[in-house]
Amino acid sequence: LIIFSLCLGLIFLSGFFHVKEKNYSISKSPEELLIPSTPCHAKTNVMFLKTHKTASSTVLNIMFRFAERYNLTVALPADQLLHLGYPRTFVAHFVEDFKAIGQNYNIMCNHLRFNPSEVQKVMAANTFYFSILRNPIPLLESSYIYYKNNVPAFRRSKDVNEYLASPTRYYHPEDYRQNIYARNIMWFDFGYNNNAEDNTEYTQAVLEEIEQNFHLILIADYFDESMILLKHALCWDLDDVIYFKLNSRSQDTVQTLTPESEERIKVWCSLDWKLYLHFNQSFWRRIEETIGLEVLEKEVDHLRTRQKELMETCLLEQEAVGKDHIKNKALLPFQSGAANILGYNLRQDLDNRTLRTCQRMVMPELQYTSYLYAVQHPHKKRKQLGLPLLWTSLQE
Repeated sequence: LIIFSLCLGLIFLSGFFHVKEKNYSISKSPEELLIPSTPCHAKTNVMFLKTHKTASSTVLNIMFRFAERYNLTVALPADQLLHLGYPRTFVAHFVEDFKAIGQNYNIMCNHLRFNPSEVQKVMAANTFYFSILRNPIPLLESSYIYYKNNVPAFRRSKDVNEYLASPTRYYHPEDYRQNIYARNIMWFDFGYNNNAEDNTEYTQAVLEEIEQNFHLILIADYFDESMILLKHALCWDLDDVIYFKLNSRSQDTVQTLTPESEERIKVWCSLDWKLYLHFNQSFWRRIEETIGLEVLEKEVDHLRTRQKELMETCLLEQEAVGKDHIKNKALLPFQSGAANILGYNLRQDLDNRTLRTCQRMVMPELQYTSYLYAVQHPHKKRKQLGLPLLWTSLQE
């Protein structure tokens, strides 16, 4: 184990630099948050609420890479867990070594069901909180495919349109714990009852509470624009928010929703629909008030140009490939339900430093969590993923 840890340190942490944790004050005023003061300092205490089927695995990769770049401490799941207690409501002891480390974690981004008082025990008072939402219409179709085998409501129906034609026929109240992905999943992830009655007073109170708890809510449907907004809010560099899309699936597993099904989702998942509409509006308002649409467009172009450069440098096919075409099985993402989760093949001619950068860009969520856990907690038992490990050699 000691040799393994030393190898990890030598192979992956060389070439990266350490900066001392800084304390930055954060105001919840949108203007103060997103218009950087002079000088602009990168925020290093950040909590990302990772929602489901919202491109959040890609954001988690961004967070992990930033943590490595600045040698930050990540609040990782304890023992053999790969999430922070989900779907149970989060409590602080779900974090590895919480009793020893206390409120000195910098980054929190693994799946959890939000519970602000417990999260605040783990994260510093000046922590920046953000999350991401997605249009509930494509989100529910994605959930249906991804969780088909795990969710009773989905298992009982033939396809997504049949399910939506009469959700209550398949969605039984006694199965609510297993059926969380089948209705208002984002509402649930934020810590609320996804089967609550939708009335204006209740939903308005929840929306206001989320606005109080989070400095920024991104929109997955505008992912590049979201990354630019995040870059400005956190005062990070462009390369800190560059990404390769992770945990996406092949197009041949997408089921086409009928127009009737799309309308039914707005009713069946009305809490998520209201959540999305509210924060989609505030997202664009924030951009207009802070960055401006003209600057946003230029920065999105820069991001896409840099992303293309990195894909040409790193990737054999310049794009994601199906699970059967991933050559290094250590880079195989977790496969779920009827989805074919895509991954990447790296070029074989990379020098060691470039290879390390590229490996991090394509590293699936479970493998990255396991790797960081081994680095941060070298004396603990490694997480058992049932997957081959990437780190036995630089390349297989």
